[in-house]
Amino acid sequence: MKIFDSHCHLNDKAYAKDTAQVIQRANAASIDAMMVVGITEQTSAQAIEIASAYPGCYASLGIHPHDASSCNENVLSKLKKLAKNPRVKAWGETGLDFNRMYSPKEDQEKWFIRQLETADELDLPLIFHERDSKGRFLDMLKAHYLHNSCKGVVHCFSGNKKELDEYLKLGLHIGITGIVTIQSRGKDLRKLVPHIPVNRILVETDAPYLTPAPEKNKTRRNEPAFVRSVLMKVADVLEADPEQLAETIWNSTCRLFNINSND
Repeated sequence: MKIFDSHCHLNDKAYAKDTAQVIQRANAASIDAMMVVGITEQTSAQAIEIASAYPGCYASLGIHPHDASSCNENVLSKLKKLAKNPRVKAWGETGLDFNRMYSPKEDQEKWFIRQLETADELDLPLIFHERDSKGRFLDMLKAHYLHNSCKGVVHCFSGNKKELDEYLKLGLHIGITGIVTIQSRGKDLRKLVPHIPVNRILVETDAPYLTPAPEKNKTRRNEPAFVRSVLMKVADVLEADPEQLAETIWNSTCRLFNINSND
């Protein structure tokens, strides 16, 4: 079994002292690939450093909607230069977050559009973040998303059936986190998982956040190794063979990020 953690933040300060050990534990759990996601200029550069140092790790660059107010054309220019590194396989995470409102709506929307344009220019798939945008994210995506060929993933999907259907119509993949393993919080998500084509499902940890069960009872910090619990729960919900599901998701993830599945 080979598993791809399609979204983790090994560039977070939570791993500053034991990055190598965290990756070793992931590899021991058959997590053979990890997408290290940038959310600022600094963390994007750190993602490349990690991806360059550890086999099986790849990098994504972008400005999170929380940090949109600190984005500008100079920042995007620097990220575009960083994107020339062969370990960079995606752009993001980017999108809209009207929940905590760490950046004003106008800044989020402006730099979301510019990042859509930049990713299109670089021909990189996108990693999307959406929280409480009340349809605005979808409206902007339909207006400015320039491809309809499975070139992105809605990270940590937590929407409703209507939103799910719209994402799938756009050709997007759906990222499933440890929330699916949580008895109460994951109830609605488990109901929606069967409506996602198997070849559009990605599994992710969003580490160090969203620790799945049963690991949640033992540690607060999530790790890529724990994405195995996400995969097993999805297999359980779908009544699917875990080995076959892992292979399908592995191939889909590699295809989305333009990675040789046999690498």
